Amino acid sequence: MKPHLTSINDIAKAMGVSASTVSRALKDHPDISEATRNKIKAFAQKVNYRPNALALSLKKQVSNTIGIIIPEIVHHFFSSIISGIEDIAYSKGYRVMICQSNEDYSREEMNVQALLDHRVDGLLVCISKTTEDFSHFKTVYNNQTPMVFLDRVCKEIETDRVITDDFNGARLITSHLIEMGCKKILHLGTLPQLLIGQDRQDGYIQALKENNIDLDPELIIICDTPRKVDENRDEILEIAPHVDAIFAVNDFTAVAVMNLLKIHGYEIPGDIAIAGFGDDPIASIVEPPLTTVEQQGYQMGQEAMNLLIDRLANPEVTKKPEVKIFQVELRKRKSTLKLQS
Repeated sequence: MKPHLTSINDIAKAMGVSASTVSRALKDHPDISEATRNKIKAFAQKVNYRPNALALSLKKQVSNTIGIIIPEIVHHFFSSIISGIEDIAYSKGYRVMICQSNEDYSREEMNVQALLDHRVDGLLVCISKTTEDFSHFKTVYNNQTPMVFLDRVCKEIETDRVITDDFNGARLITSHLIEMGCKKILHLGTLPQLLIGQDRQDGYIQALKENNIDLDPELIIICDTPRKVDENRDEILEIAPHVDAIFAVNDFTAVAVMNLLKIHGYEIPGDIAIAGFGDDPIASIVEPPLTTVEQQGYQMGQEAMNLLIDRLANPEVTKKPEVKIFQVELRKRKSTLKLQS
């Protein structure tokens, strides 16, 4: 049975007054005596009365609520983004509603509709890696609901966005591996439609080019999760004797391939150096500690929320969408230091 939430009408009936008297008393209207106000507010507190937020938002045309859509809450980078968003949001009087797509396009589409149905004032979005049709976000844009993309963005919609310099991060990691003496570097990448994956692959290719190393297309595999490492284990183990380093598109994949190789007798970094991307906490506790680049998730979340608040505070102002790019910092650890002199 659906629980009954106490309404203004319930309070009015219980106290023998009109609903308008209750409403004005709860708002401290001067037309209601202080004694009556105090009595009504005390009763409302006793019965756990809460205003209907959706009804209020419909009346005021604002909800002071921000919708967040991310791929995975359990991922350290995304949880850091949420923390940054929330700290700014709550300090400015906004609440947040968080949805996760679990990297599923259909679920992401439902998330968008659910948040719009709840009358959120704006959206902060990190798209699913399986999203290729952006019509649900185009609907948001066409309805003039402010929206900021984070980390994973949609190139087809001109909105504010906050991103990592994925290209330069991958170039830094690959250049570091080359400096360590590595020349045959396997790249475990992600789906080509995902811009961050393409940028990281391009950074890897650029570092090879800058060091006069020919690109071998067979040394690029779509493999971006621990499960994918397991599915591609035979191919990875077949390639392993012919490479001296692996650069994975994220830390979880890097750790998974490290464990796979160790089980099959490879020394890390003695036989194969391994690097990831993101500086997840697992990178510093795995053995050997993982070389990676740090992303500033918390600061990115703060910046995205500030951009959205600016749009909400100045709806009449038309200005070009802003792109905030966060640089990464290389974290050199033992997983790549095998040939350092």
